[in-house]
Amino acid sequence: MTADQQFLLADAALREVIDRITPEQLDLAVPADWSSTSVPTLRGILALHAKDEAWVPDVIAGRTIDEVGDTWNGDLLGDDPIAAYDAINDRATAAVETVTDLEATAHLSYGDYPLSVFFEHTSYYRAFQAVAIAKLIGAHFHMSDALVEALWQTAVPQAEQLRQWHVFGPEVAVPEGSDRQTQLLGITGFYDPS
Repeated sequence: MTADQQFLLADAALREVIDRITPEQLDLAVPADWSSTSVPTLRGILALHAKDEAWVPDVIAGRTIDEVGDTWNGDLLGDDPIAAYDAINDRATAAVETVTDLEATAHLSYGDYPLSVFFEHTSYYRAFQAVAIAKLIGAHFHMSDALVEALWQTAVPQAEQLRQWHVFGPEVAVPEGSDRQTQLLGITGFYDPS
């Protein structure tokens, strides 16, 4: 599976969960470690995801942070946060589907990397957040087998390095006989036994 395909699967998983959020759930408190900034509610997390999605076409187009400037600052969610997120997600998906060169340069906040690395890294964020948000809102959710296998192939071999970069937390023991998704969540530090 290519990195852009993995991204699209992870992005679709996150959207599937976001589309299940009710207006009342937007005010739910979220764990402090969900964001490096102070984001106390699920709406705040959704706002971060909307901004992250809004950047995708710019990254694919090779734009730098300076070139984009403050275009995506402010409230992108408005009065209908889920619909606003979905519209931004549609634009991101359309942009990803046009990619033909995965080695093109992506100008990221942490350096310049090939688009393939951008897609890989952002797929981790989206996939594991989908699981966390689903748990928070009490929704039954399981990543597709294809996404679990793609993440197993790309994330697990780099787990220790990504842990050193604080992308993944410490490995968490999972019950014996756990399915592949649960094992993946344990290895990457996202398993929550509660």
